[in-house]
Amino acid sequence: MSLTEQEIVRREKLSKLREKINPYPERYEITHELFQARELGDGEKGIRVAGRIVLLRKMGKLTFIVIRDVKADLQVLIKSDVVGEDKHTFFKSYFDIGDFMGVEGETFTTKTGEKTIRADDFVFLGKALKPLPEKFHGLADAELRGRYRYVDLIVNEDSRRNFLLKFEFIKQLRRYLEDLGYIEIETPVLNNIHSGALARPFKTYHNTLKMELYLRIAPETYLKRAVVGGFNKVFEVARCFRNEGIGPNHLQDFTMVEGYGAYLNYKDNMKLMQEMLTAVINKVFGSTTIDIKDRQIDLLGEWPIVTFRGLILKYANIDIDEYNTREKLLTKIKQAKIELESETPIDVLGFGNLVDLLYKKVARPKIINPTFLTEHPTEVSPLARANDNNPSVTDRFQLIINGAEIVNAYSELVDPIEQRKRLEAQAQLNKEGDEEAMVMDNDYINAMEYGMPPISGWGMGIDRIIQILTNSDNIKDCVLFPLLKPEDKTD
Repeated sequence: MSLTEQEIVRREKLSKLREKINPYPERYEITHELFQARELGDGEKGIRVAGRIVLLRKMGKLTFIVIRDVKADLQVLIKSDVVGEDKHTFFKSYFDIGDFMGVEGETFTTKTGEKTIRADDFVFLGKALKPLPEKFHGLADAELRGRYRYVDLIVNEDSRRNFLLKFEFIKQLRRYLEDLGYIEIETPVLNNIHSGALARPFKTYHNTLKMELYLRIAPETYLKRAVVGGFNKVFEVARCFRNEGIGPNHLQDFTMVEGYGAYLNYKDNMKLMQEMLTAVINKVFGSTTIDIKDRQIDLLGEWPIVTFRGLILKYANIDIDEYNTREKLLTKIKQAKIELESETPIDVLGFGNLVDLLYKKVARPKIINPTFLTEHPTEVSPLARANDNNPSVTDRFQLIINGAEIVNAYSELVDPIEQRKRLEAQAQLNKEGDEEAMVMDNDYINAMEYGMPPISGWGMGIDRIIQILTNSDNIKDCVLFPLLKPEDKTD
């Protein structure tokens, strides 16, 4: 391993430090977090704080330092006539930017208005062997920021803010649902079969049981099993996995909040989604107005409702009621010279997946304002309830914002006989090569046969909505540690 000149110097300092102190002490007792100390009045004594050094200004017998954690920066002043010449010299000799320190002292405010701790004492809390990069915050490469997120968080204020907003968003979402009587439960990540959505699964193997398993693509069928058992309102903050393409708005492992309510329909959940998102966003961001691209959107306004058929007719001039089979629609798509993007060969996809891909190609990127998309074809919604007046479509909606699907929801199919027929059709498509089609789930059918009340459920992509709310160009910037290929390091 080759070392830079700075890394060599830091290791030499560490070696000398070991002769004087333990450079990696066990603990340090603080009285305040940095953000709390910033709010204190002047003259507060005995304040103990700790953080990483991110700025040093040595001015003879004075040294100004800025220490940082994920929530705040705080200035520290070391004076030789307070801590002593020897201790100040010790600081200047061994402390570097990136090191951790603990400080005890008194609060005051500088002439420039900066809240500061005047150190009465300080301790060394950890040596950084690598220097912090000076220009890391300016890099536009989301993959590099994600790969070195620990550095990104240290030097990039936008990243720190965005992730704090994300986790606050999840917290407030939980509170909102709990206040409505929803109970948070947990469902298995390892499944015998892949179900709950149309997606290609990740496969794994259980050595002890000697069986192939799948990482869940959605918690849906297990949440509905809980409803069968008497949990009328349930939700889960679930990590899900779909073995699909990666893009600026799409990752293969992601965080989703999924919830189900007995005795509700999809229109109830349309109302819930608008009210919940408006309330949570206002709570977290302090406003119901969000900036998307070059426009402002007030969430208190009306959210339009559009149909699958209407959008495709508008943007592709194809009527899916007329071209209502796989063969007819595929022929029309080819005649129109529309290139669909699919890892599965187009010729083996079912009608529902063709419709979905067509919509994603020609219509979804054009939807910017919050919009409810409804009347999905039954073939693309194997777990959704068919509409009473038009069985070819389902009682379903998706919430689209800025060309991205944020919420998928529907009135659930609770008829076990009809559900079996649909899963059998899906299983046949899967057998014919459509890897995104679902397979037969006999245990779920068995649960349904014990009786299901009317149910409506929804799933919300947390990473995607945070990407929109923070105006992030790449969804990787909204995942703390995104999956990336290992670096090719030969040294």
